[in-house]
Amino acid sequence: MPTTRSQRATAAVAAGAAATMLKLNVVTSAPAPVASAAPTSAVGASASVVGAGAAALAAAATVRPSKRCAKKEKVVRMATATEVDVDTECINAIRFLAVDAVNKANSGHPGAPMGQAPIGYLLFAEEMQYNPEDPKWVNRDRFVLSSGHGCMLQYSLLHLAGYKSVSIDDIKQFRQWGSKTPGHPENFETEGIEVTTGPLGMGISNAVGLAAAEAHLAAVYNKPGMELIDHYTYTIAGDGCMQEGISHEACAYAGHLGLGKLIVPWQQQAAQASKTAEKAFYDDNGITIDGHTDLSFTEDVGKRFEGYGWQVLEVPEGNTDVDAIRKAIKEAKACTDKPTLIKVKTTIGFGSPNKADSHDAHGAPLGADEAEATRKQLGWNYGEFEVPEQVYDTFSKHAKAGAEKQAAWEKVWKEYQEKEPELAAQFKRAVVDRKLPENWDDALPKVTPEDKGKATRLHSQDCLNAIANVLPEFMGGSADLAPSNMTLMKCTGDFLKDSYAERNMRFGIREFGMGAVANALSLDKTGMIPYCATFTIFTDYMRGAIRIAALSQAGTIFVGEDGPTHQPIETIPSLRLIPDLTVMRPADGNETAGAYKYAVERSKNESRPTMMAFSRQAVPNLPNSSVENTLKGAYEVIECADPEIILIGTGSEVGLCVDAAEKLDKKVRVVSMPSCEVFRAQPDSYKSELLPADVPKMSVEAACTSGWGEFADAFVGIDVFGASAPGGTCLDKFGFNVDNVTSCAERCLSGERGVLSNGSQGKH
Repeated sequence: MPTTRSQRATAAVAAGAAATMLKLNVVTSAPAPVASAAPTSAVGASASVVGAGAAALAAAATVRPSKRCAKKEKVVRMATATEVDVDTECINAIRFLAVDAVNKANSGHPGAPMGQAPIGYLLFAEEMQYNPEDPKWVNRDRFVLSSGHGCMLQYSLLHLAGYKSVSIDDIKQFRQWGSKTPGHPENFETEGIEVTTGPLGMGISNAVGLAAAEAHLAAVYNKPGMELIDHYTYTIAGDGCMQEGISHEACAYAGHLGLGKLIVPWQQQAAQASKTAEKAFYDDNGITIDGHTDLSFTEDVGKRFEGYGWQVLEVPEGNTDVDAIRKAIKEAKACTDKPTLIKVKTTIGFGSPNKADSHDAHGAPLGADEAEATRKQLGWNYGEFEVPEQVYDTFSKHAKAGAEKQAAWEKVWKEYQEKEPELAAQFKRAVVDRKLPENWDDALPKVTPEDKGKATRLHSQDCLNAIANVLPEFMGGSADLAPSNMTLMKCTGDFLKDSYAERNMRFGIREFGMGAVANALSLDKTGMIPYCATFTIFTDYMRGAIRIAALSQAGTIFVGEDGPTHQPIETIPSLRLIPDLTVMRPADGNETAGAYKYAVERSKNESRPTMMAFSRQAVPNLPNSSVENTLKGAYEVIECADPEIILIGTGSEVGLCVDAAEKLDKKVRVVSMPSCEVFRAQPDSYKSELLPADVPKMSVEAACTSGWGEFADAFVGIDVFGASAPGGTCLDKFGFNVDNVTSCAERCLSGERGVLSNGSQGKH
């Protein structure tokens, strides 16, 4: 167990007071070498020494000779350890697991874990509520390492805490093929990792989403004396996270929401969380790959976060002052209406005699010689990957306390089911079991060809509101564009500081931050189904979040609205390049309903993302369109048993293909392809039957023609940027009219292949 505060108070940092922990060996030597061996950073404000064993950061104590023996040989008393402070032992264990793993891999970032070790130790050995035997317990505290390049910190902590996902052998296999310890934390790879972090700033932004999920679920389900949801989100961020723009967007949003259970230590780094907010630690070590941060970064991060509405605390000596970090965490938790940023001043590569406080410790191994020198400097008398039993015992006791907290929670949950049966049933289905209700999709609207056509963004609004009525876990919003992309739920109000139970999230003009926050709602593993919306072109602003959603298996539904804004000709084709992202361009009301059915089930059942793009202009309702056909990815809109040519359209261009087919004096099959990815996953027999190899095929899409060669022989598209004019005029000028499509189809029939129309005829 960690030493008590009274015990720590008796442990002196100065040499003279160290006598309670040290025995003095008298040696004969000159004092100078001993004095020089003492690290100057050893003396911290805390009585708890975080530097080494007892020879520790207090180093050696030199006894001044009396006047009587001033001319004689000087007697120096060197401190050697007989009892080691447990805090120090645990912190150094974290440091050296990181050092050894990075050295063995000959790749990685040892410096950040060496500096962040005191923060990680306090969180995993004292503060956080978790149970390694059940890593997905819904009321666990969440931890996000935003500075994910320092992932050996997290792997070391998970191992010491007893998570089965990270054994000592996994530590030894850091960054190796097939290991559970990849070069950045991967939530789908290693149990205990909440979110995938890699791009700096993404993790702290995800943490905002985790804290938002906690606030919402607590507001919906908690009853007096029966708090099912009551946990914190902790994030360790670094200087790089603070420089990336995404952190500005998400953290400003967190302050606006008053997420008191978000705590973010910033190494400077930043802050910790309060009860309904996030707590973030900012690890301010002043180093990036280029060198010291003052090369490019001199802003006052604390004042910026105060401007966001955060509480900002500071620990001036984060390398050694463990009590100051404890105090800051306690103060952060006491603030329930603001997230907290804790600026923890640390030294990157702390303890390394020759590489500390330099970029040399940032992205490269210390090396065998420097590792040995660091062991001596920190008094670590253990071999590679060797961990003292008392370190395991310390973490094990805290993990056991977490299991006891879960057991107490289970009793509350049992009482809750008896007293709140309706809410309990909803909580069990949506949050615990993470399942959709039976026949939920019956709520989706259906249309016929006789129904008046309208823009698919309006069909989307109908679907979204139908879903909102039957799925209380459906939650999201738009980047200040809800009246245009039609994404407001009518059955609920706005998710704000005083109304966390509501579900309309007002993200403001923060596309990138919005994407990261929405991803976290899914990654929280509480069964929530998040959506976020903007104009399709503005997915460029949030591309990193969309890509990470696909990579990390976040079930976010991205809603985009088509249109001419900034000429997004390459946007949809480029989104189709992202592995594991499904892109849907519905052509009418039924395809829109099918897209939502697919996206919701993919989110809930598979935790995978979907991107849907809807039209601004009215489109007709098509023959043969249905939810079932949409789920095939492509199907016959105009059937033809023995076609001479096949026209393939997607989205608003399907109706154009139908009109062109009527004008062609040929046997024409018209295929709607709402999703290339879904169609690609169909059986080969279906694909070859729908698109026979021996029949010429021509695609028609108001986008770049690249990518269509997989399905078609000839292409009508737009490979040039557009112009400013009414939508109908632009489409006509760039060749999206019946005459041009039929003309190109005739050319395809005569044997022409490749790009037959690319919009260049419309340039002026």
